[in-house]
Amino acid sequence: MIENLETLLTLARTGTMLEASTELRITQSAVSKRISTLERYYDRKLIQKKGRRVELTQHGQRLVDKISPLLSELRDLFIDETTGARGALVIGVSDAILSSWGPRVFHDVSDDMPEVFFEFHTHRTPVVLDRIRSGEFMVGVCTGSDSLDTDLQSEVLTLESMVIIPSGLTPIRFPKRGELGVITIEDYSGAWRSFQDEVQRLRIKREVALESFFSVAQMAIAGFGHGMVPIGVARTLKVPEECLINLGAQGLHRPVRFVARKSTYSLPIVASFYQHLAARLRGKGI
Repeated sequence: MIENLETLLTLARTGTMLEASTELRITQSAVSKRISTLERYYDRKLIQKKGRRVELTQHGQRLVDKISPLLSELRDLFIDETTGARGALVIGVSDAILSSWGPRVFHDVSDDMPEVFFEFHTHRTPVVLDRIRSGEFMVGVCTGSDSLDTDLQSEVLTLESMVIIPSGLTPIRFPKRGELGVITIEDYSGAWRSFQDEVQRLRIKREVALESFFSVAQMAIAGFGHGMVPIGVARTLKVPEECLINLGAQGLHRPVRFVARKSTYSLPIVASFYQHLAARLRGKGI
């Protein structure tokens, strides 16, 4: 029964059978069967189709609201035992971090904590936060502001400078008047929500939005327009730094945060990971 309830929670979060099946690593047919089993058990319709997406019915939403905290508590019940027995730390990381400077820093931290087994998962920041809330991930290293995540414990680890990659890598100067049009990340990104006001202040105009900073960078390198990305992305792609316009000195950064539920934040393994990670970022930076 618990796996069926977990499936309903995942479907409620993702909104499609395909995304739910991908996240759960089961077939779409299995997702459908689990939901049908729940509907027979409760004798209620729990989901309804809306175009290509799936929405909860009133009964489905009531059930999700009730079971979400209960399932989180069940996961919490065994976290101490699991981490003590296996020395395991399950970490969700924003994909732009794990695709750029993250692995180097995490490897250094693993040298500091040789007794710990690190299990990494990478997703967009909103997914990482949802999985921390559900108890699937013990901690998260992600980007963006914490203003909307008041239910979670959050600490800023570092501020990563944003840079502009000029179109076709042809050096440019920031215009003295008017706006500079760029390709950059879309609204759903936690990073964009954290610095969109600063973007306007600096007279930068988003003309094209993409779902990935690496896609933004590659489009800029190819000559489709100027791209605004975190400096770690530009360095990973070996963009010459003399080509970049570094916006960090003008106050444009994306915050990199350490996030956990309040119930797991005080666990010794979590506290130790935070301390080592913060120290490594202070010592070497990005």
